[in-house]
Amino acid sequence: MYRSGHSSFYLQLAGRRILIDPVFSSYASPIFFANRAFPGSNVYAAVDIPDIDVLIMSHDHWDHLDHPTIMALKDKIKEIVCPLGVGEYFETWGFDTAHLHEEDWDTDIEVFPDFHVHVLPSQHFSGRLLKQNATQWASFAIVMPQRKVYYSGDSGYGAHFRTIGEQFGGFDLALMENGQYDRQWHRIHMLPDETAQAAADLQARYVLPAHNSKFSLARHKWQAPLQDLTAASRGAAWRLLTPEIGEKISLWSPNGGSEWWNRSV
Repeated sequence: MYRSGHSSFYLQLAGRRILIDPVFSSYASPIFFANRAFPGSNVYAAVDIPDIDVLIMSHDHWDHLDHPTIMALKDKIKEIVCPLGVGEYFETWGFDTAHLHEEDWDTDIEVFPDFHVHVLPSQHFSGRLLKQNATQWASFAIVMPQRKVYYSGDSGYGAHFRTIGEQFGGFDLALMENGQYDRQWHRIHMLPDETAQAAADLQARYVLPAHNSKFSLARHKWQAPLQDLTAASRGAAWRLLTPEIGEKISLWSPNGGSEWWNRSV
């Protein structure tokens, strides 16, 4: 697996190549000077990505569904999984709808034999420009005979984490939102201690934080999410993984990662 910054991840699971919420642009906005990426956080471009078996899109916000990135990857993408309404973007952009799996929460999609992607609840919102909440947002469980991986998407803390953990009997790996938060809007973005509690609710074995270190969308310091989640993870039943942006990590024998953000201050 490679962490590509913010909520972008490339995974190889059961012989399949999965790309999650890819954003390779330098801005998380339709306006070129807004929400600029931190220097050094754009490690990969679309040209570096191999053919993709499954593209997973959590929702339509600019920092997750990036038109230039998607169009640059278009010829490499085989199957797309997304929540309700998000598929309309792909239809408009000329993708083959025969390979588009646009589903409601609590839907099990068998994308390939013995390779399932479950579209699941999250606690967030959607919208681009002035159009709000016309599309759905979601989290996902990727389930194979031997492994289970969860991706939280963007979400505030809620009872859905415990429900999902009980439904799937825990996860080998949870990719968890941890960044771009504020106490005034923690209903839509978790605080680090809530991320830690959500990981426990999910019965995760390993936790890899997402939604940090690339774009400054909140007022906290850029290194704060990883510093605070590291502190909140001490004594947890799960193990925190903190690879640098662009770093390759083995999901089943990981080294955990160094506190690289302290070197970068």
